Amino acid sequence: MAVEYKKNLVVFHDVVGVEDAEALLEWLQKKRTAKVDLSACTHLHPANLQVLMASKPAVQAWPADAPLRAWLEPILTAP
Repeated sequence: MAVEYKKNLVVFHDVVGVEDAEALLEWLQKKRTAKVDLSACTHLHPANLQVLMASKPAVQAWPADAPLRAWLEPILTAP
């Protein structure tokens, strides 16, 4: 499973595809104080990126993959 939902944390694993975007949006709408763990993520489909950009959850852990982190961090920390 590419996306794992815990009490107040969503953990991304490996390749997170477009099929995960709708469930992610619904979960984040219900969990306004949720945090995101991207440490094990190796690829994030743009639909999921849009969900994260719109919902603005706190990022608890950035991707271990340096190029992915370099791409995501400025986008997800922008005001």
